[in-house]
Amino acid sequence: MPSIAVLGAGITGVTTAYSLYTRGYDVTVFDRQRYAAMETSFANGGQLSASNAEVWNQWSTVLKGIKWMLQHDAPLSVNPRPGWHKISWMAEFLANIPKYKNNTVETARLAVAARAGLSEMADRAGIDFDFTPAGILHFYKTEKDFAHARKVTGLLAQGGLARRELTAEETLAKEPTLRGDILGGFWTESDSTGDIHKFTVGLAGWLRQQGVQFEMGHAVDDVSVDANGVTICARDEQRFDAVVVSAGVASRSFAKKLGDRVNVYPVKGYSITVNLPDAVSQAAAPTVSLLDDKAKIVTSRLGADRFRIAGTAEFNGENRDIRADRVKPLVDWCETHFPDVSTENVVPWAGLRPMMPNMMPRVGAGRHERVFYNTGHGHLGWTLSAATADLVASTIHSRISTPYKGSIQQHTLKSA
Repeated sequence: MPSIAVLGAGITGVTTAYSLYTRGYDVTVFDRQRYAAMETSFANGGQLSASNAEVWNQWSTVLKGIKWMLQHDAPLSVNPRPGWHKISWMAEFLANIPKYKNNTVETARLAVAARAGLSEMADRAGIDFDFTPAGILHFYKTEKDFAHARKVTGLLAQGGLARRELTAEETLAKEPTLRGDILGGFWTESDSTGDIHKFTVGLAGWLRQQGVQFEMGHAVDDVSVDANGVTICARDEQRFDAVVVSAGVASRSFAKKLGDRVNVYPVKGYSITVNLPDAVSQAAAPTVSLLDDKAKIVTSRLGADRFRIAGTAEFNGENRDIRADRVKPLVDWCETHFPDVSTENVVPWAGLRPMMPNMMPRVGAGRHERVFYNTGHGHLGWTLSAATADLVASTIHSRISTPYKGSIQQHTLKSA
C-alpha cells in the first residue's frame, strides 16, 4: 500500500487524509499542534458559503483598501511596514485582476461541488458539528453595493449557484431579529453553516479508528524529496512515497524546501463567539446565517447557545496577536444589529488565512512527481475543502496507483 504524508491537520489536511484513505493509501498526518484544527480551522465564521465565492481581485477592492488604511476600525488593516513577501503578493494580486470573473465562476463551481463530499464525510463518520441548512442571507445598505451584488449573482449562476434577490421587507422577513437600515438582500437557500472545529476533530477521530496515523505535537523540522521517496523529519525521521502539503501559512516554507513556489500570505481574520446563556439572548440572536456586505462581517448560529461573528482582514505577516481594536468592531456590530443579545460573555479569536494572490487554492502536483499541494484556500477553506481534497487525491491516484478501498464514489474535478 503506497504511503502518503499529509502536512497539516486543519480542515484541508484532514479532508485530504480522508480522500486518500478511501482510495486505499496508507496515510500519516503531521501537525505541530497536539490536536486537529487548533489554528485557522479553530473558530472561523462557520459558513459553508458558495454565495461568498467572489474573489477579491478588483480595482474597487484596491481603492477601498487604500481608504480603509486611514480608518482604524475598517474591515481591512494593512501594516505599512514593507517586506518582500507582502510586496510580491500584492503585485501578483494586481496582476490577477483580469482573471476576476473566471476565478469567481470557478470558485463557485468548486464550492457547489464540495457540498456532497462534505455531507458524505459527516454521514460516514457520524459527526455532530452543529450543522444547519438554514441558508445564507447577504444584506446591503447602499445602492452601489446592491447593484454590484446583482452582477456577482450572474457570475455565481455560471458556477452553478442560484440565489434570489430580496426587497428590504423580504430581507427582514427572512431574519426578523435583524435591526438596521437595510436596502435589500440576496438569499442562498442551498448554503449552510456548521462548526469547523467540531467537524475536523470528529473526522480526524474517525480516521484514527480506521488506521490513519496522526503524528501530533511535534513540528516538522524538515522535508525533502528524491527519486525514491519523501523524507519527513519531525519527532523522528520517516520515509513516504509522496507528500501533500496542506499546512496553511507554513505551506510556503515547505514548498520552498520541495522546490516549488507557493506564495501564500497570512491574512489574519478575527471572530468572536457570543455565548447565549439566557432565553432572551437565544431568542434575539439570528438563526439564519448572515453576511453584511458593507462591514464584511459574517455570522453563524452554532447550536442553541452560541453565536459566531467573524470578519476583518489584517495584513501583518505571521502575527497571531488578538488586537482589542480589531475585536471591538465585531462586538459593536452585534450590539447594533442585535441589541437584545447579551455581549457580556464574548470569546475573541484570530487565525491566519493562507491566501494565494489570485484567491484560488493551490491544488495538484508540484514540480517533483512525489509532491502535491492542497493549500491556499483563504477565507473559503471550510467551503471548498471536500472538493479540493477529492481533486488532489484524484491527481495522486493517477500518478501513484493503488487498489481502491472503500465504497464512496469519487468525483474528479477540473483543476483550479
